[in-house]
Amino acid sequence: MSSHPQAAPAVLGVGILGAGPVTQAIHLPSLARLGNILEVRHIMDVDPAVAEAVAGRVGAKFSTSMEELLADPAVDIVAICSPHQFHAAQVIASCRAGKKAVLCEKPFAMTGEEAAGISAVSAETGVPIIVGAMHTFDPGWLAVEQAWGDLPEQVHTVRSSIVLPPNPRFEDFATEIVGRGPLPGREPTDPEVIKAMLTGGVMGLAIHDLPLVRRFTPDFAAVEVLHAEIVRPFGYVISLRAGNVAIELRAAMNGTWEPSWVFEAIGDDAALQIDFTPSYVHAGSATARIRKAGHATVLGPFSHNGYEGEWRKLAELASGTGQPPSAETLIHDLEFALAIAEAAARSVDAGFVHASIADESPADEEINA
Repeated sequence: MSSHPQAAPAVLGVGILGAGPVTQAIHLPSLARLGNILEVRHIMDVDPAVAEAVAGRVGAKFSTSMEELLADPAVDIVAICSPHQFHAAQVIASCRAGKKAVLCEKPFAMTGEEAAGISAVSAETGVPIIVGAMHTFDPGWLAVEQAWGDLPEQVHTVRSSIVLPPNPRFEDFATEIVGRGPLPGREPTDPEVIKAMLTGGVMGLAIHDLPLVRRFTPDFAAVEVLHAEIVRPFGYVISLRAGNVAIELRAAMNGTWEPSWVFEAIGDDAALQIDFTPSYVHAGSATARIRKAGHATVLGPFSHNGYEGEWRKLAELASGTGQPPSAETLIHDLEFALAIAEAAARSVDAGFVHASIADESPADEEINA
């Protein structure tokens, strides 16, 4: 009886819509570590020079047309890294093109109605979708979910605290960015600018932790913002309640020497603290500490971070193994983020938004990773 060695699984082809800093500094380095299962084959950007330069780094085809990328038979998985307003249409087009899986950077839609439409198309076509909130794919968080026991039922306070330098600092550590555009100047005393900064902070930065927050807030639809404050040059302090849970969201992007990204959930006799690696940093997983009855359990760090975790999950889904997040989960995560962003913006009109200064160094770019 002869035995044959088992064939290695076929490498899956990746196509990326949008070749900006997130693609260059996050996805390409992550995919480079997974070359045994994933290969970048096509990069599209509306700027042909950027598309060609970024594709050239990985030996991929380039184009300036979504239709051309979606028609490429070498592309099995599509990553959507374009500006927010294009996400919904591009997710739907990718599903209808018969691709095997889709990664959409957050937010994957701009309204609950758009999200429901995307979910309907995903169900109709059978194409799984995941949203790039990297912390939900971090092995540190996944280990916590298996170990926290009854903590979600007893949590009364949740905090997300983020201190980061401006994006370009870490983008430049990760790679040499091509095609980065300047941001328009903003006057943070204008109410409309303050609204935009609060909304952008929630939908661009806090949104990474909001799916985690929602695990501890069964009454997430009843969002009440108690206090909202912008922090210059870029950041926010937002206090809110969701049902019986108090939530505090804090962020400051400035010239700090020590970045920090901490998520906490505090219960009656148990508590959780997770230290995540900062955006754009390829430095392994989160480290978590669960304290209960005077005993602490430490989980992690593990060998990879949430960015790589996203791609490992996509490879599973495209290969027909693994379970995608439910449509209901994706819709509720988005609705929760939108409800907080809208309530924070409304608080500007109510007159209780304040501005404070975190640091005098300029914010080069709003967070978008």
